[in-house]
Amino acid sequence: MHPGHKEALEQRVARAAEAALAHHNYVSAIDVFTGMGLLAAAHLEAWRKGRIDFLERVLQGNLKKISFCMAAFRRWARSKGLQPSETGYVCRTRTGTRDLQFSKSGDPSIEEFYRTHFVSPELSERKRKTLEKRLARPPQPVVFQILRDSQCSECCAGLPQGSFLSMEAGQPLCLSCVRLDDLEYLPAGDAALTRRAAKYSGRTAVVVRFSRSRGRYERQGVLVEAAALEKAELECTEDAEERAAARARGAELRSGRDRELVMRMMEQLLVLFPGCPQEDARAVARHTAVRGSGRVGRTAAGQNLEAEALTAAVAAAIRHNHTDYDALLAGGLDRTLARQRVADRVRTILAAWTE
Repeated sequence: MHPGHKEALEQRVARAAEAALAHHNYVSAIDVFTGMGLLAAAHLEAWRKGRIDFLERVLQGNLKKISFCMAAFRRWARSKGLQPSETGYVCRTRTGTRDLQFSKSGDPSIEEFYRTHFVSPELSERKRKTLEKRLARPPQPVVFQILRDSQCSECCAGLPQGSFLSMEAGQPLCLSCVRLDDLEYLPAGDAALTRRAAKYSGRTAVVVRFSRSRGRYERQGVLVEAAALEKAELECTEDAEERAAARARGAELRSGRDRELVMRMMEQLLVLFPGCPQEDARAVARHTAVRGSGRVGRTAAGQNLEAEALTAAVAAAIRHNHTDYDALLAGGLDRTLARQRVADRVRTILAAWTE
């Protein structure tokens, strides 16, 4: 490997490791490989569910490159004074759990390093043990609510549309064959009930269904043990009034924070764009700061009143309210071409409001 390439690769390892450590106070080889773009999230999930025999099979790069990255990661962790903490990786099977394999060779020393997480020394012992327990927990089984008739590949039972099935090695299995048929279905909608039922249930499974309109699987609910569901329902009944009052207090608090954000945002908009009419500034602030909208005002940059984010919000408002952009879209013009068509007008108004 060329010295320059080694240096660049070592820098990529360090950047990925730094980002993971800053995000969750620990870092693992998996964090490094995903952060470097050498391990796809879909492949990682498939391996965690036992569908791939060893992780190195889906890593992007030959064994020499992977070994160099592992050694660079070890050096980086040592230089940071991080504390090693070995964690088990297992997947669920019909009869229990089994250990997951990382390396092609299965060498115990290599497997041990893959399993080792390096933890920030600032993390307390209690939080460290909680972290180890959480990381060692196998992924929750996923059950599919089917959109068309199917059949169990093992017992040949018919599975009509709307039934639940599990997938194993690419084959559909009924809940009876995967030993989940004694669980109760709890539809999504009541977060407290779902959280409590899952907490008390020794076995759970997530129920998903494919959305043709969105082109993805979406969560529909969970399967839990009947006794756990009964206990959760009783608890939710007993403290329903208390939780309703807490929700009301939370909603009032969020509403107050949102009003404060709109006011601060409007004031900053008028500083950045003194020529902007006050009503336009107020409308921009209200629109971009809507909670849950995903607009720029709800990003970290928007809530910090950064000039670039607020300028983007003002430009978007001008595009929609002071040009024929929406009419062009309604007439069938491509979004990119429509933006190009009104770009000069947007720049002119921005310049006038900046003066």
